[in-house]
Amino acid sequence: MASKFQEAQRAKQRELIKKSTIFNGVQGGGYFRGVRDEILKKSDANLFCDIVDASKKYINDNKIVWWGGKRDPTAHTLSSQIACLNHLFLIRNDKDVVLKVLNNVRDEFVEVLPIPCDKEPTYIAFEVTSRKDRLNEAKNEDADITRGSNCTSIDAFIYAKHKSGGLWLIPIEWKYTEHYNNQDKSVEDRASEPKGTNGKGKERLSRYAHLIDQSEQLKTLPDYRQSIYFYEPFYQLMRQTLWAEQIILHQEDELLKATNYLHLHIIPSENTDLLNKRYKTTGKGMEQSWRTCLSDQTKYEIVDPRKFLTPIADKYPTLYQYLEKRYW
Repeated sequence: MASKFQEAQRAKQRELIKKSTIFNGVQGGGYFRGVRDEILKKSDANLFCDIVDASKKYINDNKIVWWGGKRDPTAHTLSSQIACLNHLFLIRNDKDVVLKVLNNVRDEFVEVLPIPCDKEPTYIAFEVTSRKDRLNEAKNEDADITRGSNCTSIDAFIYAKHKSGGLWLIPIEWKYTEHYNNQDKSVEDRASEPKGTNGKGKERLSRYAHLIDQSEQLKTLPDYRQSIYFYEPFYQLMRQTLWAEQIILHQEDELLKATNYLHLHIIPSENTDLLNKRYKTTGKGMEQSWRTCLSDQTKYEIVDPRKFLTPIADKYPTLYQYLEKRYW
């Protein structure tokens, strides 16, 4: 499925590799399902130069898996995990700026708090999971949850105190060039089973259907098989919504204590292949489609990354200029 925005960004990254110093002279032609000009030959160059060592240490210290299950950052310049880190990692220790970034979305918060799930708590955490498996995703009840691998992980996360006095979870889903076909995850087969068995799909239905039924935010449907909740990007949003609700419901056993949440979806406004596609289950665009599933519309916001990071411009001009040149 072709994406005009993705192809435009692919061409942009190739041009930056050839003609700019933004990748510190590292060339393209690395390997990702074949040799490609937008794949760097050294993966560290994919990260903003001021965060390379610290971000790799953070991932290692917190036992997080890089995208694709790798031990190192991807060299793919269109990676949304890399884009998320490049936008947010440098400011993670700056309490005032993180609060400004959050209030730039909705001016309701009085403080951001250190996030206790990290080895060294800061004000933005990455690939956050629950302390225990709340979504039936682990292989067994005693299995450890690995951040960033085979479970619902939140791309970036802020922990905030609301003006009402309550503590809020701020899960952030970060998109870059993603766009999706009409693959139905509720009827997907396992590779080892006969076609039409729907083994993967049945497992997913057994994990999430009853949690959706119990959800205050997600609307109950008569049948979840082949429903909107099992098509991307809604499959991700459904799981993240359940994640936030389950953290709040089980806060006595979780490191994060909260009474409410605000789900942020960071998407470039130019990515119309994601935003404006007419989705199979609704015939509507992405935001309209997802909002039909939500009971409380105030718990979900879509934000363009440039608008999101506007408050950093004065204090972090070098980072802002890098983001502007590379992504915006």
